[in-house]
Amino acid sequence: MNFEFFTARRIIASKDYKSSVSAPIIKIAIIAISLGIVIMLVSIATGVGLQKKIREKVSAFNGDILITNYDTNQSDDSQIPISTDQEFYPVFTAVEGITHIQVTASKGAIIRTATDFEGVVVKGVGDDYQWDYFAEYLVDGRLPNFQGALNDEILIANYLARRLQLKLGDRVNTFFLAEDSERKTRSRGFEVVGIYDSGFQQFDEQFVLADIRHIQRLNNWKENEVGSFELFVDDFNKIGEIGAAVYQATPNTLDTLTIRDKYYSIFEWLDLFDFNIILIIGIMILIAGINMITALLVLILERTQMIGILKALGSSDWSVRKIFLYNAAYIICVGLFFGNIIGVGLLLIQKYGKVITLDPSTYYVSEAPVFIDAGYILLLNLGTLLLCLLMLLIPSYLVAKISPVKAIRFE
Repeated sequence: MNFEFFTARRIIASKDYKSSVSAPIIKIAIIAISLGIVIMLVSIATGVGLQKKIREKVSAFNGDILITNYDTNQSDDSQIPISTDQEFYPVFTAVEGITHIQVTASKGAIIRTATDFEGVVVKGVGDDYQWDYFAEYLVDGRLPNFQGALNDEILIANYLARRLQLKLGDRVNTFFLAEDSERKTRSRGFEVVGIYDSGFQQFDEQFVLADIRHIQRLNNWKENEVGSFELFVDDFNKIGEIGAAVYQATPNTLDTLTIRDKYYSIFEWLDLFDFNIILIIGIMILIAGINMITALLVLILERTQMIGILKALGSSDWSVRKIFLYNAAYIICVGLFFGNIIGVGLLLIQKYGKVITLDPSTYYVSEAPVFIDAGYILLLNLGTLLLCLLMLLIPSYLVAKISPVKAIRFE
């Protein structure tokens, strides 16, 4: 093994190698591998980043799994209350993978100003609400505090603030729709203490967050009655089986729904990214492999005399083939090195500089998100190296066809 390795090193370092016919072809192969790894890194980072960011936004407004009353028709105005006196609340221990559970209640309303009005859904949350995502989306003011006594603080979206010309500290007149024609419309006054912008217009134009106790009073519910439970999971890839387990662990009067089922079209669209990423990786590895096959064949033909001498001295076909495979591995590693520097550099520029922007109405995000993880970068590099080398095994068999006598005479 040492003989083949050091022979390959001498070929690479030799002056005639650097000025030979194969030198331009080797450079093209290195460039092709570098561009390939750049494209693969960018496609994985942006594809996975977009999937992750959109999923986080959907989860922020709905949780990962919803527990509602079986009789509810999912309307914000006709939620049937659920008692919080459940075995799974406030800690869901019956199913592994549940990280948090919180209570919510929603009610349709109309926000009216002196010059305009807008229909919204007031989502009531309690002191167990997980504010992590909204802390990230907060663009002005602060998050509401519902820990103590009932207050009038609300969190609204920047989309609504612009449309209704609202700012921090403004009092908002909100009219809640009556459940039937016999009951009068009821109103509440709220104070805007925070403005968020998730970039997900479908939700930003809809949700206003307030104290859940307002919804309970408007619906004449008891203190222990809520509209739904929202659960969060530690591994979203297992949300289907966790959702099924949660369904089995809850009473028969309650129903469960994962956000993959609730927003089926969104997640079906996101799943297409997986196919696109696999397709891009396959094409790039194929192109890099073809370029390496061409480079290896040129190297073999250019070193025909050396092959003949080595075989005349007693080297086996496999021993000589390994010399060229080591040489090819070195070329691939050089391409991967420069490709990783360029690819990771571009991703870091986008991650912190947000150079490439997107239309939120189409992609649900305002800039192209990137997901950088050392694990998939290492796996991508190892996979590219191994697959290219496997593709080179067949053309390297040409060495076995070279006759030592004819090769030594070859010029």
